[in-house]
Amino acid sequence: MSSPKAIRRKVPFATLDEAVADAENLLAKGYVRAGNWDLAQVCFHLAEWLRYPIEGFPKPPLLMRPVFWLARSTIAPRMLQKTLAKGEMPPGAPTLKESVAPPGSDPSIAVAKLKEAVERFKAFPGPYRPSPLLGVLDRETGHKVQRLHCAHHLSFLIPQA
Repeated sequence: MSSPKAIRRKVPFATLDEAVADAENLLAKGYVRAGNWDLAQVCFHLAEWLRYPIEGFPKPPLLMRPVFWLARSTIAPRMLQKTLAKGEMPPGAPTLKESVAPPGSDPSIAVAKLKEAVERFKAFPGPYRPSPLLGVLDRETGHKVQRLHCAHHLSFLIPQA
């Protein structure tokens, strides 16, 4: 379902439920890809990143831990504020390989996993586990980051008319 002419869309989610509804709509109506991942990969990835603040983030490789500490202590707070102010995440950032499902996975299972992860994230009273890059986020910032993350990845999937 990939198309070289597809252009990303703007999907500013006011709530995480809106992101789930968007994923369910893509599942029901179909979509064209403007990026590399299919719906199952996007939903699995988002569900994993919704899980990490609750259960804990995977440990970075030993050699990367000082890099994360340095970034967290210097540039990460400014990057976070810039992202929050702009209201979007930049494309092309690397991610944890364990947070990406193989292509061709079952999208209905992945959308259900995203829905479950959103419900769990919303119900979690906190505090969140510290991110290796961003440290501990308060509830409001954590929700905003998750909405921006959902908007970022779902923007690469264009609903079919």
